[in-house]
Amino acid sequence: MKLVEILLDFIKDTNDRKCKLLEFHHPEHMLTLLDLDLPDTGLPLQTLINDCATTLKYQVKTGHPRFFNQLSCGLDIVSMAGEWLTATANTNMFTYEIAPVFILMESVVLNKMRQIIGWKHGDSILAPGGSISNLYAFLAARHHMFPGYKEKGQAMLGSSQLVMFTSDQCHYSVKSCAAVCGLGTDHCVEVPSDEHGRMIVSELERLILERKARGHIPFFVNCTSGTTVLGAFDPINEIADVCQKYKLWLHIDAAWGGGLLFSRKYRHPRLTGIDRADSVTWNPHKLMGTLLQCSTIHFKQDGLLISCNQMSAEYLFMQDKLYDVQYDTGDKVIQCGRHNDIFKLWLQWRAKGTVGFEEHMDHLMELAEYLVERIENQKDMFHLLLKPEMVNVSFWYIPKRLRTMPHSTAKEAELGRITPILKGRMMEAGTMMVGYQPQDRTPNFFRSIFSSAAVTKTDVDFMLNEMDRLGHDL
Repeated sequence: MKLVEILLDFIKDTNDRKCKLLEFHHPEHMLTLLDLDLPDTGLPLQTLINDCATTLKYQVKTGHPRFFNQLSCGLDIVSMAGEWLTATANTNMFTYEIAPVFILMESVVLNKMRQIIGWKHGDSILAPGGSISNLYAFLAARHHMFPGYKEKGQAMLGSSQLVMFTSDQCHYSVKSCAAVCGLGTDHCVEVPSDEHGRMIVSELERLILERKARGHIPFFVNCTSGTTVLGAFDPINEIADVCQKYKLWLHIDAAWGGGLLFSRKYRHPRLTGIDRADSVTWNPHKLMGTLLQCSTIHFKQDGLLISCNQMSAEYLFMQDKLYDVQYDTGDKVIQCGRHNDIFKLWLQWRAKGTVGFEEHMDHLMELAEYLVERIENQKDMFHLLLKPEMVNVSFWYIPKRLRTMPHSTAKEAELGRITPILKGRMMEAGTMMVGYQPQDRTPNFFRSIFSSAAVTKTDVDFMLNEMDRLGHDL
């Protein structure tokens, strides 16, 4: 009961714009404020309650309306309630035997998501994050094209080398697949992108032909729908044509952009052709605002997950149970224990409805459009890097001393230098957080993210005004 009071106070503060979203301390100082020791004998319950309160006191309020820092932000109260129930139930997701309600929920929700993608059939699973979802796609693609690889490994290919392709703006987890699964990162070929961050399809085809000429076996193309930094969407239909021409597996990493599938206004042209993919990663814990973690991987072809990953552990996946064992999902995955990530999404969907998710997507996109409009109306104070396709808005803040200086590479370098300084002032003030990063040859710039339903246009105005308050003298 005491802990519930602490949690409710934290939720109240998270939604109070008068409360700071962060009380920042450097690590060495933070260690002096916390008692992290693990005792030999147990401590009183009151001490544990105090520990809980202290933990939340110094935690970043990622659900605060002025937290624009990460792709996953916001605090959906219904989804949070679902996570509380999930922790209380404390069950595993490998068999219907011990998670009957949750297993059926997972089947219904994932089927609905495949329908939204545009498939009539297929299979899906929830995985611990988009990186692992992408790994599932890689494994299934290799298994589908080379079924003997599961038993024989590289030996079945002899000296032949498998090769995969992805844009140079993709999530790093795609390249990680090549490392984890034995291809080697040299054989994850990065395809150049255009000035908007989208894969150049002619370059994809050129690189496929180049590798084929070297005797390699191209088999997998990753198409990103919503890149991490710029929020760019690779052209799906054009990439699908190339994959069809050369008989390659098409995976779409829509971990970030998948939520726009709900929006009739914004789905096209960004996600046009997604139904042509062989597999799709889609993270509800990002744009849809479901609590961390909630990541899904979907396959057009049914049966691939079980065929690829099945190990038939007799102590879990017996075939002579009293119920239909097709509902036992544990043998589909490379994990054994699997966290219940479905209930919070199911409950959230019940609360919002499909129409509510569409309204949420449209709201977030409209906020991004509003921020772009405000930046373009204050060109002396801000510089927009490019018109975004999504809710990632990339820009520089320009302090007073640089406002009369013509835009140049030298000015960009100076703006890049002051960006982390301004971010540091934000954190010390604790009033808001906006992420920053460099990219390619572009120095540090701010990347504002909208995925929280709590954000309003007033918060967007606050962000720009607060940047000027904290950084005008830089």
